Amino acid sequence: MAKRTAITRRHVRPAARRAAKAPAKTPQQPSRRAGASDDTPYHHGALRDALLEAAERVLERDGLAGLTLRAVAREAGVSHAAPTHHFGDLTGLVSELAAIGFRQFNATMEAARATGTLPLEKSMAGAKAYVGYAQAHPGMYGLMFRTERLDMSRPSLHEAANASFAGLAAAVGASRHEQIFEEALSLEQAAAIARAWSLVHGFTTLLLDGRLADILRRLPKGTSVETLLEAMLKLTMGRQAGS
Repeated sequence: MAKRTAITRRHVRPAARRAAKAPAKTPQQPSRRAGASDDTPYHHGALRDALLEAAERVLERDGLAGLTLRAVAREAGVSHAAPTHHFGDLTGLVSELAAIGFRQFNATMEAARATGTLPLEKSMAGAKAYVGYAQAHPGMYGLMFRTERLDMSRPSLHEAANASFAGLAAAVGASRHEQIFEEALSLEQAAAIARAWSLVHGFTTLLLDGRLADILRRLPKGTSVETLLEAMLKLTMGRQAGS
């Protein structure tokens, strides 16, 4: 009987030692999103949003020339394959990023116009918001108008860009006391829209390029960019009202 007991112990002890060395079972951890690094767990589609947020940071910091798939992956802390997996190529990524820019831009303009009561007040507020957005997000603003770098057929970008034009057309229509259907413009309506857009976009471009600095330094001390813009708009709108 004692011999059988000794044999049983020889068989049991190695198994017991293996059990003692085995790590205790822990609750199953949620799976990581494909492409996320070990230190950056993304779940439920958050990786796509994280890549777009990283792309915006790279764009504003390094400019469009520095915006590459690898730079975005590095900024987000994920594998180099992650941006390709979600956007296909760089054109896909920057197009989705531009769509976000247009949505932000549209919301800013809409909120600004809502603060005015009269058409002139709404137009002034919208123009100031246009310039203000570009100053706050110069990289994104520049990307939105780099058509050669974008795929305008992507649904998200096409919809956001069209909404921006519709907002501009509605604002111009209100100033002319008529409803403008942006799908079918008269020549006068198209000219009014192009004039309003050229005025504010041109001012914004000169401002971002530093080309207005010479004019500003010649003005009375304390004259701001907004003051110059407002004076320009009043002059232009006054002429339109008198014509």
